[in-house]
Amino acid sequence: MQLSEGQTPRAQLGLCSVMPWSPLAALSWALVLRLLALLWPPGRGEACSCAPAHPQQHVCHSALVIRAKISSEKVVPASEDPADTQKMIRYEIKQIKMFKGFEKAKDIQYVYTPFDSSLCGVKLETNSQKQYLLTGQILSDGKVFIHLCNYIEPWEDLSLVQRESLNHHYHQNCGCQITTCYAVPCTISAPDECLWTDWLLERKLYGYQAQHYVCMKHVDGICSWYRGHLHLRKEYVDIVQP
Repeated sequence: MQLSEGQTPRAQLGLCSVMPWSPLAALSWALVLRLLALLWPPGRGEACSCAPAHPQQHVCHSALVIRAKISSEKVVPASEDPADTQKMIRYEIKQIKMFKGFEKAKDIQYVYTPFDSSLCGVKLETNSQKQYLLTGQILSDGKVFIHLCNYIEPWEDLSLVQRESLNHHYHQNCGCQITTCYAVPCTISAPDECLWTDWLLERKLYGYQAQHYVCMKHVDGICSWYRGHLHLRKEYVDIVQP
């Protein structure tokens, strides 16, 4: 989700900020919707707000990561209870590749999202050639649940480094912590942290660092930004070593 000019990522912390890290696998999708509706009552506003998260963090904290095309969509009830008025959008997908979730699912046919955008429902293009990277959670009933606070991007918008990192580097370095830098000076409190400076330098979350770098753990346990044979841009070094 993009921030409007003048907003800081901290101002975006809200309902969905907890969702990527929540134990959704222990909940049914109907229960998730009810919790969202209770936490986001009418009149509070229509915007869905999300905590900042680097693509690597999204992959590490998601139960499922796939590349897919969207075949169709259908509005369905959130549960079999006739008294339940909540709705979901069920997207029928064609899975192209799975990057994470092998132990819980093999071939995903449907993904579900809240119908209301205020509950962080995702709107995807159907019946087109567009492919998406989808991250999400697998609920206790086996259904895949996605929302705007997951990392959901058109495949064509991903950099080569991001595409390659989905196979190995993101998964292998989930032991590293990524800390968002909002203003200088930025500091890290542990050797396993990397400073994420896209907001500070470019005033957008998914900037050059998110697109081209992985927070990688070395044999000594220290984590640092890595991009193959390329050196870290001087601006990032200056933030860490003022």
